[in-house]
Amino acid sequence: MMTIERAQYSKPILPEHSGNPLIEALPPKKSWEEIMFHLSNYPDLAEDIANDPDPLVREEYLNRISELRQPLTEYKDCFRAVERVIKQGYSSRNPFSPTTAQYMHYDVENLPKVLPRTGKFVPKGEGLTLIGDSGVGKTTMIEQILSYFPTVIIHESYLGNPVPFPQQVVSLKVDCPSNSSVRDLCEEILATLDLTLGREKTKPEKYIGSLIRQMEQQIKINNLGILVIDEMQNLQFARTGGESNLLKFIHRLVNKLGIPIFFIANPPFDQSLVKELKAARRAESGFHREMHGLDISSQSWEVFIGQLWQYQWTSPFTELNAELNSCLHKLTCGNIDMAARTFREAQRLLIGSTDERITEASLEAGYNIACGLTKQTKEVVRFKTSTTLPSGPTRKSTQSNGLSQKIKVDKTGDVTKPQHPEFALQLKTLLEDVDLLSKIPDVDRLQRIAEFPDAIAVLKSDRTILNDPLLELD
Repeated sequence: MMTIERAQYSKPILPEHSGNPLIEALPPKKSWEEIMFHLSNYPDLAEDIANDPDPLVREEYLNRISELRQPLTEYKDCFRAVERVIKQGYSSRNPFSPTTAQYMHYDVENLPKVLPRTGKFVPKGEGLTLIGDSGVGKTTMIEQILSYFPTVIIHESYLGNPVPFPQQVVSLKVDCPSNSSVRDLCEEILATLDLTLGREKTKPEKYIGSLIRQMEQQIKINNLGILVIDEMQNLQFARTGGESNLLKFIHRLVNKLGIPIFFIANPPFDQSLVKELKAARRAESGFHREMHGLDISSQSWEVFIGQLWQYQWTSPFTELNAELNSCLHKLTCGNIDMAARTFREAQRLLIGSTDERITEASLEAGYNIACGLTKQTKEVVRFKTSTTLPSGPTRKSTQSNGLSQKIKVDKTGDVTKPQHPEFALQLKTLLEDVDLLSKIPDVDRLQRIAEFPDAIAVLKSDRTILNDPLLELD
């Protein structure tokens, strides 16, 4: 939720942050217990409603399940990283520093030769990256964390002095453009800034160079604390090179403007980053985590399912036991979004029936309704097949009578037909996971170089061909 507040200053912990209104206006550092209270949201259980004779009333209360916010153990490190990089980025941009005044009025790459007495501007932005499958809670977590800070802080005066550029936009969250266009990202940042500040839409400059400078200037004068870019998996790194250009442009913002940037993405964005050491290093300089479905034995799952299970409006109340816990976890792969939706729809099916007790069958029915499309995705299929694969291949199966029966192997010669039907799904998933085009940056390279008089020498010079590949292994 977007909030606009007037600045209230508090003494910072680090002496070097004293006198910097952008840091002193941020919420004071608090214990994790206090922060968890802010990040959590527990809708009223309204336990008496479970006895309401009208099933339509009880069904309506199921909507409260989607409002449940239970901070997990993963939240703490992410919150502290965001809190730290915002302060770090602001530490080099004190509005009262001559260095910052020069930074505000000149392009960082075209600074005057005469430097201010406080020295050259040194950007202190860092990169943060959060990777995880859809539904594990990435976006929910970052939105809850950002909600702890005011979205916009208005500075009227600081110690009796007017603050240059008094608007401080602490955070800005945008989605990565699906076409990997630098222009589209710049326009999205400008439009989101306009919406955040409640002003009329800024007319984007026509030419890309002017548009970039326009956007950078808006980031500067509004004292942006952190830029969050969601849906970074939209970068597929096609042969056009547009995706690579966009990633380089984003990192340029960190280097030039000192703005921390938080990448949020589904796999395989992490694979895109590791292709280039520079990109990977910058993207994880401030924080890097991978979020997965929760393990059933983890504290996070125990806390989450214990809280979720209280939101029952079926009658009678069904106590959580090991079988129901295991069933819900197995169905949803420990994905908290899927688990909440499954639990909600299972109750919707039961409310008004002759027997409203929650059972494994009702959870499975709720899952089929709530996750009918999700359960067909590669991520879910991969997870479920990986947990059911046999420990090793076998050519025999044992029947209930104790006799062995050979599994029939196809001998028709059709190489496209699975020879072992019991592995068909796993093999299909494996083949779909291998994206050769994404691993070959220039698929026409060999064909072009073949026209050179000494093609082998060219390939050796750029290390496409190695004389001794084993020497490359560390």
